[in-house]
Amino acid sequence: MTDWQSHIVIGPIILPMAVAAAMLLLDERRRILKSAMALAAMAAILAMALILLHESATGATGGGDTARVYRLGAWAAPYGIVLVADRLSTLMVALTSVLGACSLIFAMARWDRAGPRFHALFLLLVMGVNGAFLTGDLFNLFVFFEVMLAASYGLVLHGSGEARIRAGLTYIAVNLTASLLFLIGVSLIYGVTGTLNMADLVGQVRQVAPDDRGLLHAGATILGVAFLIKCAVWPLGFWLPVTYSAASAPAAAVMAILSKVGVYVILRLSLLLFSADAGASAGFGQTWLLIGGLITLVFGTLGLISSGDLPRAAGFAVMISSGTILAVVGLGGTAVLGGALYYLVGSTLACSVLFLLAEILQRGREPDAGGERAVFDDEYRDPFEDDERNEPGRVIPAAVALLGGAFLACTLMVAGLPPLAGFIGKLAMIQALIGDGRASAWVIVACLSLSSLGALIGLTRLGVGAIWARAEDAPSVVVGSAELTAMIGLLGACILLTLFGEPAMLFAQHTADWLARPEAYVSATLGGGAR
Repeated sequence: MTDWQSHIVIGPIILPMAVAAAMLLLDERRRILKSAMALAAMAAILAMALILLHESATGATGGGDTARVYRLGAWAAPYGIVLVADRLSTLMVALTSVLGACSLIFAMARWDRAGPRFHALFLLLVMGVNGAFLTGDLFNLFVFFEVMLAASYGLVLHGSGEARIRAGLTYIAVNLTASLLFLIGVSLIYGVTGTLNMADLVGQVRQVAPDDRGLLHAGATILGVAFLIKCAVWPLGFWLPVTYSAASAPAAAVMAILSKVGVYVILRLSLLLFSADAGASAGFGQTWLLIGGLITLVFGTLGLISSGDLPRAAGFAVMISSGTILAVVGLGGTAVLGGALYYLVGSTLACSVLFLLAEILQRGREPDAGGERAVFDDEYRDPFEDDERNEPGRVIPAAVALLGGAFLACTLMVAGLPPLAGFIGKLAMIQALIGDGRASAWVIVACLSLSSLGALIGLTRLGVGAIWARAEDAPSVVVGSAELTAMIGLLGACILLTLFGEPAMLFAQHTADWLARPEAYVSATLGGGAR
């Protein structure tokens, strides 16, 4: 292995941090340069993510039987800081890179000049998310979690507007509360086990004295609540539809991955620390995850049906996706988890496209963000356009047909209907659930079926109103080339996920099998098991 290959694991973290820091030294009038730097950084991050994903899929680092571990300062775990790139973490980093690259391109049509420091905040958000997926210990998970949240605060408020500010302040308050709960939960776990390394915790949890196990469970519960807030599980997710619908379209599109950070952590820690081999702690919290996931799934479906605008509906679609995965984690079983991981990728891509489509379809129909139009700087020129910067885009022939086709694809993905990847993921889950045979499995099947019907009804109604039943005096639909490029990129990823459904599903199933064997993760990270 060459030197650069040995350091590629840390690349998706170091690169956006370094480029964001360099941008802070540049004047805001150098926006074209900043745009080029941000695009180059995202392209490099995407390339590194795909290399790591390819290695985990083909077995270049052992495939599903091991993980690539990067030891900072050459200090071995559990005493040193480690980054762990296994099947799940590389999948999530790749998904983040795709969403980030396309959302950034969309923002360059106009939103990157609605406020200062957009590109730096964007890259810091990507850094925090990638770090959260790759870290191997809870302390650094908290660090990356805070970096991610701090950047998201700026992106939510980006563009001004009363509704955006109101939603942003609520978002900040809720997530500060989650951060406090995170610290309390981590402190309790460290006090009981004496470690925060995830792999080392596997062995320490099994050895906790009976008198201390209640304290361990209390810490895990508080930590779980912090991430359930981020997952937007009912009733803790009241903030998500309001915040995401008020945020600018590219910010909401990239923030579709933030709820999956919470899902990722709950999935990772549940299967690592509370597996069947965890003794008295085996299966801790699974019943509550199942109940919370099902209620969130139903609530998200009802919210989507009742939504009066597309951005809010997209927010509820994010909740449906998170609720589905949490319910599956609560049920347990590798077969259904494989289908859920495949569904996670497709549904996140579809929700991101939906936020971008909503921006274009509702542009000009109503005031932006609470009755105030975002203020755009007309002084700079769009690197994608030769027209004036104050124009949102040029009219593209057959724009309505293109947007209609994109909206139809999103509807099919979110609802889980054929022939796209959403159907493949839901079908895989339903087949596994029917094979499971438990009553709770049949309840999930019923909820999944009803959510498909509800998503179809809600999105079809909104789509007809936004595209095919526009008022005669409504402004023409305009699409910038940057906006079109971003949507094509995300929809192209959905189509590729469909065309390569068999290998993608096989990868997801192998990932589920890997997650079900915590001893493999421990062996790879600690090089011989827990102490």
